[in-house]
Amino acid sequence: MGLDVAKGEEFERKAEKKIKGWGLFGSKYDDAADLYQKAANSFKLTKSWDRAATAYIKLAGCNLKSDSKHEAASAYVDSASCYKKISPKQAISSLDQAVNLLLEINRFNMAAKYCKEIGELYEQERNMDQAITYFERAADLYQTEEVNTSSSQCRQKVAEFSAQLGKYQTAAEIYEEVAGYALNNNLLKYGARGHLLNAGICQLCKGDVVAINNALEKYQDLDPTFSRTRECKLLAALAVAFDEEDAAKFSVAVKEFDSITKLDAWKTTLLLRVKENIKAKELEEDDLT
Repeated sequence: MGLDVAKGEEFERKAEKKIKGWGLFGSKYDDAADLYQKAANSFKLTKSWDRAATAYIKLAGCNLKSDSKHEAASAYVDSASCYKKISPKQAISSLDQAVNLLLEINRFNMAAKYCKEIGELYEQERNMDQAITYFERAADLYQTEEVNTSSSQCRQKVAEFSAQLGKYQTAAEIYEEVAGYALNNNLLKYGARGHLLNAGICQLCKGDVVAINNALEKYQDLDPTFSRTRECKLLAALAVAFDEEDAAKFSVAVKEFDSITKLDAWKTTLLLRVKENIKAKELEEDDLT
């Protein structure tokens, strides 16, 4: 164990000596880069993640001195892989550096991939605002490269977190867009009903009966087969229960659907918010009578 750490330290010392010493500007940084790569590998063997990550960052610095932005971005990605084991925050910082470099050299597809990865790290950290920012960036970059399915997946993440944060209109609009995209793609067509259900749940969360009914009409125009689906029937039943301020009727409709198609945690959470809203209205009515 200790042997590899000592080896790593020796490689680092040699690299620093190279940088401080004389020699042709480009070649001394290339030599130092090789040594930092070896140092990082030695530290990784002993699971010294922090030291390996630091060696990769120094390697990135050497690559930048040699104007090798692509190699520098790769070194930052390697440092992020090490930091992920110990500090998501530092992993995010390294990936951010990689993204900036990849954008400079127009590698949009790779930049999108790492923006998505940063979004996932923020999601793990429960920082939904930042997760939204990075998933949005990833979606836009994927769209630039016409990687539409990946773009759509990232937009769904934005919608999911927006709804959790109470931004229901934003979430509903994204799900409607994603459904529209799915309907124009034979492979994804079947999934459209799920996106429209999510959009409808977001409309319900807004608590506006007129908006809910308008949305249902719009969805049936968008997808003529939607009116025959269980998803559409569920939304229609929920809209009636909401309009009648009947929490019991609302619960029955949810349970019936859930007994055949299990509702995920996201839908359950949002539907509970709608039910609480109905209950609060029922209480208001009771206070007035």
